[in-house]
Amino acid sequence: MDPADAFETQASVGGEDIIAPLPRITLQAFCETPAISAAMQTAVSDRRMDKAHTRVQMGGPAAAVEAFRSAPTPNVIVLETVSDSAALVASLEVLAEACDAGTKVIVIGHVNDVQLYRDLIRRGISDYLIAPLGPLDILRSLSELYVAPEARNLGRTIAVMGAKGGVGASTLAHNVAWAIARNLDASTVIVDLDIAFGTAGLDFNQDPPQGISEAVFAPDRLDANMLDRLLSRCSDNLALLAAPAVLDRTCDLSEDAFDQVFELLRASVPYVVLDVPHVWSAWVKRALIGADEVVIVAGPELASLRNAKNLIDLARASRPNDSMPRLVLNQVGLPKRPEIDASEFAKALGVEVLTSIPFEAQIFGTAANNGQMIAEVQAGGKINEAFVQIASAVTGRGEAKRGKRSLFEPLVAKLKRRRA
Repeated sequence: MDPADAFETQASVGGEDIIAPLPRITLQAFCETPAISAAMQTAVSDRRMDKAHTRVQMGGPAAAVEAFRSAPTPNVIVLETVSDSAALVASLEVLAEACDAGTKVIVIGHVNDVQLYRDLIRRGISDYLIAPLGPLDILRSLSELYVAPEARNLGRTIAVMGAKGGVGASTLAHNVAWAIARNLDASTVIVDLDIAFGTAGLDFNQDPPQGISEAVFAPDRLDANMLDRLLSRCSDNLALLAAPAVLDRTCDLSEDAFDQVFELLRASVPYVVLDVPHVWSAWVKRALIGADEVVIVAGPELASLRNAKNLIDLARASRPNDSMPRLVLNQVGLPKRPEIDASEFAKALGVEVLTSIPFEAQIFGTAANNGQMIAEVQAGGKINEAFVQIASAVTGRGEAKRGKRSLFEPLVAKLKRRRA
């Protein structure tokens, strides 16, 4: 199988297409019905529209014609129309005279008319959507304006963060990445975002001379070739972007410090697991909100419950069009420790507990000290089954049969193929 075909197959197995974030564009929408206006407002407030400068107003095509008689047009115009085909075409002809070169137009209509669709496309309209529409329908159409057809199967980012320090979120992130790569047979990169104290290198028994700090602190030099050199191979399907775990500099990073790294990785491999440290800063918030899947790891005690609730409330407010974060209880059954039952935990947070992982000091300690994954210490145990369950949930894939041939190829080869 060609690596590009492998990427496409893996990225789409989950049954949910991944909508790419939009670049820095200007957009104005002119609606005629409250339902489309509400859907448009929800769409432009989505996390994938963070870089776009948008404005939603009423009035339809007539309002758009009036607005741009003497004003420059934005990068994208969205028009809703309830008028007949002739009136719409007449408005578009007037609008075309005012449109700047490169302006893209999406029309939302209420009639399923193939002839009208063909006529609009022939006139240079970018897309014709039929109401009723949801926010994701609008987002998908907008995203496809700026994503090349060969790059639409973007990788899925999975952010893993602990509700409290010391609950084992990094260990879980590393083992879930291992399960995606080994049990689901999918090319995966794990990114250790804890630049000063990251443990991914230790857990995988790797000591790479370079890692994520070279990418973050020299963004002007970062490209696919450089990123490929920074990766350390852990197995056939798994690569690591390690943290240096040294204190030679402080890590006061900007909000968008990791954006370029994430974009390059998402364009190159099906799954990117982010090991997010337990700190709170602008870039951490951005990484969580911008991920396709969020996993919150909590201990069965009060502090984790409070912090997990805060994170889930943030996700509800900031990610209304995404699935809720997955909640995992870790270190369950610690001897002599009073614990909050999983059902009570779930009831308080309003989300289901995906799985509970028992406290097994011997197994986890052995794996950590030997630089191994749990599957390498105890392949058939319930703990490893829990990691596979999490991997299946966040990818939407079932466990795959192991083949002889690796699907993982260098990142740079895939990007070069797309650019050619």
